Amino acid sequence: MIRKPPRCFRSAFVVALLVIPTFAYADTWHLWVGAQTADKAHQALAFLPNEIWIHAGDTVTWTEAADDEHTVTFLRPGQVRPPFRIGCPGSTPEGSVETEAACVNSGVLANGTSYTVAFPAAGNFKLVCLVHSMMTATVHVMDVSEPLPHDQAFYDEQAHREAIALLSNVPRSVHAEHDGHAVSAGSGNVVATGGGFQTASVMRFSDSRTVIHVGDTVEWTSAEAATNHTITFGQEPTDLMSPSPNVFLDADGARHANIGSPSDRVHSGFISAAPQDRTGLPQPGLGPTRFRVTFTAPGVYDYICSLHDELGMRGQVVVVW
Repeated sequence: MIRKPPRCFRSAFVVALLVIPTFAYADTWHLWVGAQTADKAHQALAFLPNEIWIHAGDTVTWTEAADDEHTVTFLRPGQVRPPFRIGCPGSTPEGSVETEAACVNSGVLANGTSYTVAFPAAGNFKLVCLVHSMMTATVHVMDVSEPLPHDQAFYDEQAHREAIALLSNVPRSVHAEHDGHAVSAGSGNVVATGGGFQTASVMRFSDSRTVIHVGDTVEWTSAEAATNHTITFGQEPTDLMSPSPNVFLDADGARHANIGSPSDRVHSGFISAAPQDRTGLPQPGLGPTRFRVTFTAPGVYDYICSLHDELGMRGQVVVVW
């Protein structure tokens, strides 16, 4: 019987070790999407592995192995990258054929679900996750007369090693400021391989409980390399990307809000770094990396990251006189 992969890994601080099953050598190859520690705090935002050689006529099945959202997407050459909830638009059926003639998209994968793509002709195909911009992979499709460099057992072991390495080496970044009360909103790093990019993230606030006085300001700073976060007090808005109407800009470009009751609704919008500059493309502006809240009344103020609260990314500010 084939066992499903567990969702946790073992290294210095990881609780359990990923066990990747060995599949029969056939024309269907099995790879993984994402990985996580037992507490879901550390997420590997990666195709595991992110490079594979197969024969024309083979299929590849990617199985989601974490709780964070991902997609398996093959865009057309030169296609403008769409938001992940728009897709190709939408998703394409299980078993879709990749020829670069049309976009192929799994839609958002949940933990344990799989998506299979067929490759009828030789070529080299780029795979992306529409949720995470620095999560890419390559599928090399060889003519059936060409020998393949690796078998399924090799990719099983490579996925295992890459998952352990990513989850073991995520920085626990704490942003130090010269003034005020500072909290890091996540942290992460990016790793390049011959097949593309893999990233890893800590889905936690660096100080989940902050005690301050009335009139003090808390500042959240993104230390994240690959994904977005929010700081959300009260009911979540429908539009997670944009800040709530009561948010204004400070002179240095940081977003700022005042809050006077634990029942108030304050939402930062996406807090993240700007896209990396690339030669030949317009220079992007600065990203909204900081969010400040000034607390004008005592109380216990609970907040979440609206994107990753189900992974445990939650915090609390206790305001005293």
